[in-house]
Amino acid sequence: MDINMLIALLGGLGLFLYGMKMMGDGLENAAGSKLKFILEKVTSSPLKAVGIGALVTAIIQSSSATTVMVVGFVNSGLLNLVQATGIIMGANIGTTVTAFLVSMKIDALVPILLFTGSVLMLFSKAKKRRDVSSIILGFGIMMLGMSLMSDAMYPLRDSEVFKNLIISLGNKWYLGLLVGLGITLLIQSSSATTGILVALTSTGSITIQIAFPLILGANIGTCITALLSSITANKTAKKAAVIHLLFNVTGAIIFLPLGPILISIVTAIAPESIKYQISFIHLIFNVSNTIILLPFAGTLIKAANGIIGKDAEAANEILDRRLLQTPSIAEGQVILETVKLAELARKNVQLSIEAFINNDLTHHDLVIKNEERINEITEIITNFLVELSSSDLDVNEFKRIGNTYHVINDIERIGDHAENIMELATERNKKNAEITPEGKIELENIFGYTDKAMKTAIESYRNNDTVIADTINDTEREIDKLQKEYRNAHISRLNAGKCTALAGILFLDLISNLERIGDHSVNIAETISGVDYDKVVIEIGSKGIA
Repeated sequence: MDINMLIALLGGLGLFLYGMKMMGDGLENAAGSKLKFILEKVTSSPLKAVGIGALVTAIIQSSSATTVMVVGFVNSGLLNLVQATGIIMGANIGTTVTAFLVSMKIDALVPILLFTGSVLMLFSKAKKRRDVSSIILGFGIMMLGMSLMSDAMYPLRDSEVFKNLIISLGNKWYLGLLVGLGITLLIQSSSATTGILVALTSTGSITIQIAFPLILGANIGTCITALLSSITANKTAKKAAVIHLLFNVTGAIIFLPLGPILISIVTAIAPESIKYQISFIHLIFNVSNTIILLPFAGTLIKAANGIIGKDAEAANEILDRRLLQTPSIAEGQVILETVKLAELARKNVQLSIEAFINNDLTHHDLVIKNEERINEITEIITNFLVELSSSDLDVNEFKRIGNTYHVINDIERIGDHAENIMELATERNKKNAEITPEGKIELENIFGYTDKAMKTAIESYRNNDTVIADTINDTEREIDKLQKEYRNAHISRLNAGKCTALAGILFLDLISNLERIGDHSVNIAETISGVDYDKVVIEIGSKGIA
C-alpha cells in the first residue's frame, strides 16, 4: 500500500466516522424526550433491557457510547448489573444497523444527500429541520467516506502481496480475529471496522469466510472503550465493563466452530452480495449470541464478581460525567435526580412538622442528616449542569436545563425551612411549650395545603406538565389565606391567656416557614407553566376576589 493510497484510506475513514457521529447526533436530538427518561423503561425484564440497548445504540450509532453510558449509570447507582447486562447485549444488536447502512448501493444518491443536507443545514432555523439536516448530511458524509475507502482500496485487487495476505487470513482464523480486534482497538469503533471490511470487498478478494473472524474480533475490540471508561469507576461499574468483554469473548468462542453454519445461512440469504453477507452475519451473530447468553446473565455477573471482587463498594456518584456524552440522556438523569432531591426535601418537611406537632424529636438526627445530603446533592447537580450547559446544546431543546438551576435552588431553600422547623420543634421540646388543640389542628390543616403545593410542584416538574403546574395557584392562595387567618386566631388565643408567649412565637414562626415553603413550591411550578403566580394573586386580590 503506497502513501497516496493510505492517505486516501485515512481520509475516507475520517469522513466515515464524522458522518456516523453527525447522523447519530441528529437522530439523538430528533428522538429528544424519548431518550431522556430511558431508565424509567428499564425494569426487571431482561428482554426490555435488551430492546432498550438495541434501540439507543441504533439511534446514537455507537455500541461503545452506549456501554460507556451504562458504566456511568451503574457507577451512579441508577442501574444494577442485571439491567446493565441486558442493555449491553442489546447494544451489540443495535450496532449492526450501521453495517446494513454502509452496504446499501446508493452511490448515485450521495451527492443528492450532501446537497439536500447542506441546504437544510444552512437555511433552516427550526430545530427539527436542522436535526433532519444533520441526519441527511451525516448519512451522505458517511457514505461518501465509504466510497472513498472503497476507491482507495480498489487498486489492491491487482496486488499479489495483498492477495497472499488475504489467503493467509483465510487459512488461519485466529489471525483474522486478531486483525479485527487490533483495528477496532485503534479506532474504537466496531462499526468503522465493519465499514472498512465492506470497503475491502471492492478488491474482490474478501470472502465471507475471511470476513467472519474479523467481525468476531471487531466485536471483542469494541469492549476497550467501556473498559477504559471504567478505570476511574467503582467496582460495580467495572463489573459492567467486564461483563461486556465476557459476553463478546464467550460469543466468539461459541460461534467460531459454528462459522460454516452461519456462512451457509447468509450466503443463502444474499448469494450475490458479499456486502450484505457481512451485514447479515454480523446481525445473526449478535442476535444469536444474545439469545444464547441472556439466560446465563447471572453466570456472567458471577464471573465478573470473581474477576473484580465480590465486595463492591456502594455507588458514590449521583451523576456520572460519562452521561455528558449524550446530552438528551444526561438531561433526563438530571431531572430524575432533581425529583429525588425534591422528594427528600418534602420528606424532611413532613418529619419536622410531625416532630413539632407531636413534641417528638425521634427523627431529629435524620432531618439534619437529610439536610446535609440535600446540600451535597444540590452542589453535585449544579456542577453537573454547568458542565452540561457548556457542551453544544440547543437552548430551546434543553430549556429545562436552565430551569433546573432555579428549581434546585428552591428545593434547597425548602430543605432549609424544614431544618428551621426542626429547630422550632427542638426549642418547643426543650422549653416544654404547649400548643393548644386548636393550634395543632390549624398546623395540620395549613401543612396539608403546603404539602399539596410541594407535591404539585414536583409532579409538574417531573412530567413537564403545565396543566398540573397551573393548579398550584388555588393552593397558594389558600395557604396565604390560612396564614393570615391562623395568625389572627393565635394572637386572639395569646391575648386570652390560652397559650404562652413562647408558644405563640413558635407557632407564628412555623406557619411563616410553611408559607415560604409554599412560595418556593410555586416558584418550581412557574418554571413549567411560565406564569408568575405571585403577580396573579396580587392582580386577583386588587380586584377584590382573593
